[in-house]
Amino acid sequence: MRITGGRVFDLEQGFAARDVCTDGALISRTSGDDTVLDASRCYVIPGLVDVHFHGCVGEDFSDATPDGLQKIADYELSQGVTYICPAGMTLPEEQLTAICKNTAAHRAKNTGGAEVVGVHLEGPFLCMAKKGAQNGDYLHAPDAAMLQRLQDAAEGCVRLVTLAPEEPGSVEFIKAANSMGIHVSLGHTVAGYETARAAFEAGADHATHLYNAMPPLAHRDPGVIGAAYECPSVKPELICDGIHIHPSVVRLTFGLFGKERMIIISDSLRATGMPDGEYPFGGQMIEVHGSRATILGHPETLAGSVTSLMGCLRQAVSFGIPMADAVRACTYNPAQSIGIDGRTGTLDEGKEASIVLLNEEDLSIRAIIFKGQKM
Repeated sequence: MRITGGRVFDLEQGFAARDVCTDGALISRTSGDDTVLDASRCYVIPGLVDVHFHGCVGEDFSDATPDGLQKIADYELSQGVTYICPAGMTLPEEQLTAICKNTAAHRAKNTGGAEVVGVHLEGPFLCMAKKGAQNGDYLHAPDAAMLQRLQDAAEGCVRLVTLAPEEPGSVEFIKAANSMGIHVSLGHTVAGYETARAAFEAGADHATHLYNAMPPLAHRDPGVIGAAYECPSVKPELICDGIHIHPSVVRLTFGLFGKERMIIISDSLRATGMPDGEYPFGGQMIEVHGSRATILGHPETLAGSVTSLMGCLRQAVSFGIPMADAVRACTYNPAQSIGIDGRTGTLDEGKEASIVLLNEEDLSIRAIIFKGQKM
């Protein structure tokens, strides 16, 4: 396939006028057949990578059902999200184990939809004061042995774990997680600057939905946000749904951290792609009105988003983030943050041919190619 006439995402140039060729499942120097795809008046970008979301179309990753995970993967691919690392919740170890085993089984079957590249354990190693929509009954102290059991159940595909670093044993937990090939993200925490800085220096390299479920950036206590800024290896997540973060703060944060570090996530719930109403989430109920999801009876407590990652990309651009920077934050940076940037995240020769064409005028999807196949 030869994709011609479009503006092609480039990590260094932003966008470049060139063709993209595929030969089977990979991007190649020349086309493997005579198929030509007209990308005139389109952005040609890598498939998106979501490293933090919970579900969509009525399904939740934490339910650990084969059909549910398949529906999630199918919907995400239809939205141009080609690689997914769904997030579990704060739940009993038995249910977390079921989530991990379900993921491993799904990966083995390879039944289509977006590729499930790993598991993000958003809980249970969090703090009570900033648990947010997580179920406090199942919070657990940092436990490397438990993490190893979950990694074994997942057959090695736990990619990311969120941690409140003020909890006892956190530094040892971080080092153990890194030895298992798991990236550690700080979040759902009341940690101050010194504690967060120590965690980052111990090997944590990610910040879970920056600003949400953590102390604010204060001039005498910069907290997790200030510590993350000062550690160049750390990549912060932002939920760009227009609800969780004010557009001004989105612009400020991109300016502060730079395009090389920012990760846009959706943090989407099972209500994504569904009508307004009440939905179960992590052992609790949430209510959805328009683009806002909150804990039932607690309208001040946000419970994640109901916007896909592609919707978040569009929002970021509408907030004034340059298109190339927003694309990078939805593709290369998240891929790099979980170690799959050798396969995806750019449109360089040898990468997997997972490609999305977006109409320039409104960023609607014109075409999706997944591993060389037009969807």
